[in-house]
Amino acid sequence: MIENVANKIKAAQSILLTTHRQCDGDGLGSELAIYHALKKIGKDVRILNVDGTPKKYDFLSPDDHIQYFDSKHDPIDHPDLALIFDTNDRRLIEPLYGKLQAHCKDIIFVDHHPVLSEGPTPTEGSIINIRAASTGELAYDIIKCLDIPLDPIIARAIYTSIVFDTQLFRYVRNSPRSHEVAIELLKHEKEPAEVHRRLFGNFTALKLKFIANSLAKVEFTENDQLAILHIRKTDLADMGLNIDDSRDLVDMIMNIESVQAAAVLREDKPGQFKMSLRSKGEFPILSIAEGFGGGGHHFASGASLHGKYEDLKEQILNEMKELLKKY
Repeated sequence: MIENVANKIKAAQSILLTTHRQCDGDGLGSELAIYHALKKIGKDVRILNVDGTPKKYDFLSPDDHIQYFDSKHDPIDHPDLALIFDTNDRRLIEPLYGKLQAHCKDIIFVDHHPVLSEGPTPTEGSIINIRAASTGELAYDIIKCLDIPLDPIIARAIYTSIVFDTQLFRYVRNSPRSHEVAIELLKHEKEPAEVHRRLFGNFTALKLKFIANSLAKVEFTENDQLAILHIRKTDLADMGLNIDDSRDLVDMIMNIESVQAAAVLREDKPGQFKMSLRSKGEFPILSIAEGFGGGGHHFASGASLHGKYEDLKEQILNEMKELLKKY
């Protein structure tokens, strides 16, 4: 499949790259790596994302290379090929995806998430490799297949992708692949500790206070095996923080030894929430996210929710309890 995508890239002159909304280090690193690689071989390539880039990724200079979609004013210009990174769910690209369908000759997803059992299917010819620990590994494979030499800029983008999605190589899918790719990247990336610091050491005093206040509100049940947290919109706004500052919380909760699964519901608007789910071991929680129209990995997934928090909390905990009994 990598070869097929590489051949389509070779045949295309104009190429558009994008990733899911509220981009993270994996999608961002992947698209930037491919962008810089294709520039080296003279392709007319453009990154067009659905929304802005979190500030912690400034070290990749995203605003020098990324444009942001405006449904009223942004012409797509009929590219030969669109590559969508780190998702295979077209709903996470809307409203851009509808424009791509109307104007692009070919659309390909490059992703490592499972295809949803109930939801949109990826386009024909897409690369969906759930054995990969990050989409960055797939971007690396595409670049190698195109015989484009690595350089410090490309290597840093891919390295960002891999260390972000593996959480500094904690989650590598029981495979040496992430480490093998990193060995090649570190021939060019001379300051990996700087990447680690930017991704995982970017706390401010206000963010630390927010995290401390939030962790104190975690609710536990089932002998502390399940945990749930409600983040109110005002919790972030009162400290002048943004959405990205809340993303560490669910992983911190999972560091508690007894916890087998956790849910964080972040209020974005009254009655609208972003749910993040995590679980350990043989306790897949993807089905819960899918039930709300979301997706992700078997042990790390999410969805957008609508309703009253107490009602959503009861439903989510009941489903988590049923899975706990089963697994």
